[in-house]
Amino acid sequence: MIDTHCHLDYLDDPASARGELGLNVMVCIGASPEHARKAVALAEQFPDVYATVGLHPTDTDEDRSEARQELETLALHPRVVGIGESGLDDYWDDTKRAAQLSAFEWQLGLARRVGKPLVIHTRDKQGQDSAHRGVMDVLSGWPDVPVILHCFSGHPELLRFGLERGEHTFFGFAGNTTYKNAHEIHAAARSLPLERMLLETDAPFLAPVPKRGKPNRPGYVRHTLDFIAGLREMPAATLERMTDANARRVYGLEQRT
Repeated sequence: MIDTHCHLDYLDDPASARGELGLNVMVCIGASPEHARKAVALAEQFPDVYATVGLHPTDTDEDRSEARQELETLALHPRVVGIGESGLDDYWDDTKRAAQLSAFEWQLGLARRVGKPLVIHTRDKQGQDSAHRGVMDVLSGWPDVPVILHCFSGHPELLRFGLERGEHTFFGFAGNTTYKNAHEIHAAARSLPLERMLLETDAPFLAPVPKRGKPNRPGYVRHTLDFIAGLREMPAATLERMTDANARRVYGLEQRT
């Protein structure tokens, strides 16, 4: 099985997470220059690890010319399969929207130049959706760049927008899909065409039920798989086969593994 989004370098012992519960591919997200370097190093060390490189919207203080130059170089590494995570985050009171937009647009351009998908982070305060609407506004100007809406929130309008955007948009479902009150995520997981679905952990964050409250691990992606298979009343093995095929397609892993 494939974990399409984890922060493997955040774990105390990244090597111990490899191969858990039948996991055979992990995509380690490098969401700052420092973490991008670590993600690439892990991908060089382990044949079942691939990396992305980018700048998280809450780390835009690091958005300097030398950082962009380093990420441009790392983006060409043969073990790098995506850019990001990038996007918009309005959860915190000190949101710097102009800086986030600049970094987001730049990473969309980088993704287009290197021919790799952009992993998108979208987060709002409860009851608000300014970041979700902002992501739609930005993506409207980049219709040809493949994107992964990481840790999809179930936002109905973003769901419709992504589906209308066509085969260039994938939706990542993380451990919070298993939470009892995640009603919009449940609705999206039931209705989304399977060819557009990805599964992820976001480890060490958002551990799924029954591991909620503990540090998440890439192998726990199977709990999310089982939960969504139950929602859709389908065999977990079938869902695994389809979502793994989607991951290989969007990240270009068919040519690499």
